[in-house]
Amino acid sequence: MTTTRLPTGGGLSRGLLLLMSVATGLAVAGNYFAQPLLDLIGRELGIGSSSAALVVTAAQGGYALGLILLVPLGDLIERRRLAMSLYAATALFLLVSAMAPNGTVLLVSTALTALTSVGAQVVVPFAATLADPAERGRVVGTVMTGLMLGLLLARTASGALSELGGWRTVYWVNAVLMALMAVLLRVFLPRLGGDGGRLTYPALLRSTVALFRHEPLLRWRAALGALSLASFSVLWTALTFLLAGSPYGWSEPAIGLFGLVGAVGALTATVAGRLADRGHVQIVTGAGTVLLVASWPAIAAGEGSLAWLLTGVVVLDLAHQAVLNSSQNVLYALRPEARNRINSAFLTAFFAGGAVGAALASAVWAYGGWTGVCVLGAALSAGTVVLWVLERVTVDRGTGTKAPAQSNDTTPAPSTG
Repeated sequence: MTTTRLPTGGGLSRGLLLLMSVATGLAVAGNYFAQPLLDLIGRELGIGSSSAALVVTAAQGGYALGLILLVPLGDLIERRRLAMSLYAATALFLLVSAMAPNGTVLLVSTALTALTSVGAQVVVPFAATLADPAERGRVVGTVMTGLMLGLLLARTASGALSELGGWRTVYWVNAVLMALMAVLLRVFLPRLGGDGGRLTYPALLRSTVALFRHEPLLRWRAALGALSLASFSVLWTALTFLLAGSPYGWSEPAIGLFGLVGAVGALTATVAGRLADRGHVQIVTGAGTVLLVASWPAIAAGEGSLAWLLTGVVVLDLAHQAVLNSSQNVLYALRPEARNRINSAFLTAFFAGGAVGAALASAVWAYGGWTGVCVLGAALSAGTVVLWVLERVTVDRGTGTKAPAQSNDTTPAPSTG
């Protein structure tokens, strides 16, 4: 094999970084198409609103399972091939969703789509590995901006496409795009072998779980991230029901357009990454947790005021992105040779928190309405503040202030062939 010459100091070219950002966004989008279409899907497939909401839970749960079972493979086998294979499988399962004859098939295909769409989380540490260590925060922030935009704009795209050809059109279109992305990743990504040495797959999974025992910072950041995404999921799951009912009475396309509001917060990811690169990780995290809490009074007032709802959603999305990006910036520098396993451990807890948040939101909405949802979201957000303070008390302050050992990144150079 021949060594690839990486641009500017071992960093990423803009073109490749853009491709990886789009790839992560498209992969994760398939898990969120259903959110603004729950009423429409429920009516066509003959299932109730609570059962339709389980599609969201199936997506979050399947994604969490894929994170723990599939993402660690990036430390063991060639990463370009792994990413390409997962993207191709996701395209296949999206086709099954597009043809689903009933709710059961849709739930199963949604879970399988989410399982393999963790190819996005093979791409993220791939980008972190290719990046210049001094710019890792910015690079990860850029790729995660793509991921968050895919997550949020999926609602806008699904609303618009469902208006043109029904809810199934969304899945047909994303299946084609995912197949195209699999080809582009195969062509443009450099070859990059895993660093797991002679580890077997069971040993790889055990070592992933063992990271929680050996890395206290991982434990704190995983719990922090889980609560942050739980709060985020509470909002976006219940928001569909709020906007579809009185006093808003919005259509599915209009509800989908609301994702553009959340995209404003996602675009701040690179700012958080640059601050992290300059050694301000804890400031970014702390500010993010406080803003999470501060967003919920505005969101609660949004039950009858669109202006307050817009304000609260932007603040919450900005805060959530700050917590996520600052946490990844620290964790990716802990053990370069185990970056995919660290990513797997952190994001498994992260998305499991999202699945719990989505399930709780559906249940609380049925019994407590918007007020109950806001109390739940605020309580989860307050938990992030508590965890951040406890982390600062119990973990060496120097460890969390700046990602450790960046200058000792021994990840082997990628190669072509």
